[in-house]
Amino acid sequence: MFTIIAAVAKNNAIGKDNKLLWHLPEDLKRFKKITTGHTIIMGRKTFESLPKVLPDRHHIVITRNKSFKVEDNRVTVVNSIEDLLDLLKKNEEYFVIGGAEVYKQLLPYVEKIYLTSIDKEFNADAFFPDIDYKAWSVVEKTEYQKNGKNLLPYRFITLKRIK
Repeated sequence: MFTIIAAVAKNNAIGKDNKLLWHLPEDLKRFKKITTGHTIIMGRKTFESLPKVLPDRHHIVITRNKSFKVEDNRVTVVNSIEDLLDLLKKNEEYFVIGGAEVYKQLLPYVEKIYLTSIDKEFNADAFFPDIDYKAWSVVEKTEYQKNGKNLLPYRFITLKRIK
């Protein structure tokens, strides 16, 4: 099962110049809590934007660059969505963490989305794909106002695909 986890601005912005657009400590804590102990799937640029291989998670990196290699047994590199689908076990939950193209390509396979919705628009070069909200039900929603640590209002939303 594929689950997306993403932080998205009002205008669907998710990044610029291969960097996040905001710093929300509570979002980072939520990301760590949800993904620890699981496999995370990402594109090459997202992988390269990480400060290091994230602890306690297996990483799968999707890239068309056949010469891209990572010398770390916690990282698997695949060269297509088809290769990814062949690799995965059917009864496990896999977390798709970005970027824009990977979200777009895997969205049809996704059953759940953990969304952090940021109440601001940003200038960006990477965007989350449009979601047909009629195909999803909101199973959880929590609103947060800006505070000393989190300088933007945001909400955590959990969506499940309607079968």
